[in-house]
Amino acid sequence: MSKTAEGLSKAYEYKTTAPEDLVFDLFKVQGTKDEASIGKLISVLRSFGLRDDDPRLRQTMDKIREYDQMNEEDNDVRHYRLNRAQFRDCVHPCISLISQALRNQLTVPYWPEFTSNIKEIFESCRSEKSGSVATYIPQLARQDPNRWGLSICTIDGQRFSLGDCKLPFCVQSVSKAFNYAIVASDMGADYVHSFVGHEPSGRLYNEICLDANGKPHNPMINAGAIIVTSLLKKGWAMADRYDFALNEYRKLAGGGYVGFNNAVFLSERETADRNYALSYYMKENKCFPEDIQGLREELDFYFQLCSLEVTCETGAVMAATLANGGVCPLTNERCIDPRPCRDVLSLMYACGMYDYSGQFAFHVGLPAKSGVSGAMVIVIPNLMGICLWSPPLDKMGNTTKGVLFCQKLIETFNFHNYDSLLHADSKKIDPRRKLGNKETDLVVSLLFAAKNADLESIRRLYLQGANLNMVDYDGRTALHLAAAEGHTIIVKFLLNIAKADPNIKDRWGRTALDDAKTFHNGTCVTLLQKAIQKAMRDVNRMESITEKKNLDGNSENGIENGLLHVEDDTYGSSEEEETCGIMMMGSTPQDEKEAKRMLSLGSLDRLSLCNEHTEDIQLNSHEPDHLVFSGRPTFH
Repeated sequence: MSKTAEGLSKAYEYKTTAPEDLVFDLFKVQGTKDEASIGKLISVLRSFGLRDDDPRLRQTMDKIREYDQMNEEDNDVRHYRLNRAQFRDCVHPCISLISQALRNQLTVPYWPEFTSNIKEIFESCRSEKSGSVATYIPQLARQDPNRWGLSICTIDGQRFSLGDCKLPFCVQSVSKAFNYAIVASDMGADYVHSFVGHEPSGRLYNEICLDANGKPHNPMINAGAIIVTSLLKKGWAMADRYDFALNEYRKLAGGGYVGFNNAVFLSERETADRNYALSYYMKENKCFPEDIQGLREELDFYFQLCSLEVTCETGAVMAATLANGGVCPLTNERCIDPRPCRDVLSLMYACGMYDYSGQFAFHVGLPAKSGVSGAMVIVIPNLMGICLWSPPLDKMGNTTKGVLFCQKLIETFNFHNYDSLLHADSKKIDPRRKLGNKETDLVVSLLFAAKNADLESIRRLYLQGANLNMVDYDGRTALHLAAAEGHTIIVKFLLNIAKADPNIKDRWGRTALDDAKTFHNGTCVTLLQKAIQKAMRDVNRMESITEKKNLDGNSENGIENGLLHVEDDTYGSSEEEETCGIMMMGSTPQDEKEAKRMLSLGSLDRLSLCNEHTEDIQLNSHEPDHLVFSGRPTFH
């Protein structure tokens, strides 16, 4: 007995395979003793949008280089092979991210298809030649108008870039959004908004005016941005304030490039008469906090932050940090608190595109911020950040190619803030959704409802037009489950209302009737047997009707179109039918006449019709001239 027990315990032992071994087996090189291609793994990760320089993969890439140096071989890492122990050692530090990618659980599951659509939109915008480079800052006026770059970063760190994506450019007014988020996280949103409002101004971005409360309208115009910058670590030395802001930008960018263009700073300071006038006007109206440094120092700090340099790739990661609730997707470090992150997106949506903000919100429906350098960041909350750069600007001060790109993006994808995900435009693409999910969800919902005798859910799926003959991976239908569980009311509904096919066989060749017999559900057995017999009679009857061509109007009176609803007494009483939610089609006097004639011929046992007054008419074959009106409503 003890040996038997020991044997049974061993039989049920379950050995869990380590994820590192699963990945190794997936990339094992055929024909080798025990080696896998680390290069193929890297190539697959790239196809999912993960880059070699991703900070989250740094430990894995460093390990690969170590083994390369140990073997003293000048191998291309793309073709490099490692044994099991070495492979495990390389992938172990990053196995969570690698497993997530290989299981296709990243935000955009079909990355190549998505990027192909993005590339098509990007190239279609290249021919746009309208607009002109900003001239009021001399250094910006020297930018090449043909520059056109794009970069995308999802909240899972999938990245894609096109064009002049690695060339640095000044952030200019794009900095206003990030400065606000940094200050609000540091000092609190309520404190910040005691100095600046949050309403669209409806005026030029550099107009000398205040709102009804004597404050700048919002942080996205020059007046509000200057006030917000003055709050950033006020009281600190100017050098320390600059270092703090620069480090915060680099955190937002996941350690990506953030530089400083001194030439643009000097050029902007020399042409800042309007901003000086605006600052003195706000000082006169006591808009600044009391303990700020001099206006010159505060404006210099503002110009310095506008002169910070990024690339499209850096800007995309920063935008993705806002899309990810303030957490950088490449480092998983929280950079912005949740409420300031929410608030800055609201401000970008309402005020981020200068005087074009209202139209942009209407047509594109996404938070965005543009700058006179031609830079533009777009945030798709909970999905991705996008950075665009093209120096030519339209009359509103926004990059012409960038605005055009956004319009085409919304035409292709359902990214607009008010695009319905439940009733989406069939022409628009949802890159977040895995193919086949909709049908899979319907099958799961249907089978669970059948198992749990949830008639309401099954009726709802029926009214939505779902195919109630859908099968799972074993070929089993809702009728199989209902028959096995003995849910008579579900079986009745599926057979009588949904016209489910009782003859469908699962992968083992079993029908719903076989399951009902196996589990000794006598009532279900009777219902299914009668349904099968009735189906055979219907087939024979339709063949007979086709042969009798001298009988006029049969098909027009509803027999082929299902206007005559055939029932069998075995389906239960009227009360049971009402519980199942039986629905009758409308009938006409001609239908009733035909029904009487067929009953007199003995063709049918019982018919139910519903006349135009929504009364159920039951005809008995023994009394064809006697009509019984049950008065039940057509729909239950």
